[in-house]
Amino acid sequence: MTRLFLIMLMLALPFARAHAQFDHQHKAWSELLKKHVVVIDGGKASQVRYAALARDREALKAYLASLSKVSAAEFRDWSKEQQLAFLINAYNAHMVELVLTRYPNIKSVWDFGKIFNNPFRQRFIRLLGRDMHLDDIEHGMIRAKGVYDDPRIHFAVSCASIGCPKLRDEAYVADRLDQQLENQVVQFLSDRSRNRYKAELNALEVSEIFKWYAEDFSSGLKSINSREQFFAAYASLLADHSEHQKLIRDQKVDIRFFGYHWGLNDAKR
Repeated sequence: MTRLFLIMLMLALPFARAHAQFDHQHKAWSELLKKHVVVIDGGKASQVRYAALARDREALKAYLASLSKVSAAEFRDWSKEQQLAFLINAYNAHMVELVLTRYPNIKSVWDFGKIFNNPFRQRFIRLLGRDMHLDDIEHGMIRAKGVYDDPRIHFAVSCASIGCPKLRDEAYVADRLDQQLENQVVQFLSDRSRNRYKAELNALEVSEIFKWYAEDFSSGLKSINSREQFFAAYASLLADHSEHQKLIRDQKVDIRFFGYHWGLNDAKR
């Protein structure tokens, strides 16, 4: 019996090691981000040193390869926080890799093409046993109804553009995911170049993210059931004066949208 047990244990060890080997701290990605992401505007935005990152591309490719090794079955066994951190990091890291395929001859992600070679529809990603594109990760998985239902993801996925929420200088990790997502919301809404109250118009001028994904802000997160309620919950970030904050909380303001800045978030700029 003892010999049979040892044989079974030896057979099981390779599977156990394969299952346990994924680093949920995403250390390799964090190291690249710490090295090559420049946080600016008091933490509200960031730029990427793409030229320097290009020299570390093998390290980036090694991290992407580690993501590709995760099977769909293994992914399903993870907690929701581990899954969501994995998907956000996968999106952001593959977005950077896509930029590097054209860098330095790129000024915007739309330089790839808007119809042909659309950057968000290029199926260059191998993830969870399938060939995917960026839209598959964001819209098909992260935003899938009834799965994560957290509108704060819109301030975490970064499309390598100035108008996007900042790329953090650290990876998203399960044990701090709620804190990280909340911090992303605070930093993005505090950025007056992208979201602000305009007193003379009694209007909120906000990022087009809130136009494109209005329905996502009705998920019920923190008892927030609409885009307007989302603004009300964060009124203190959107206006400096208490009377203006009250108007936002009372949902008595118009909503207008800034044009999105699709310029590359390159530190050289």
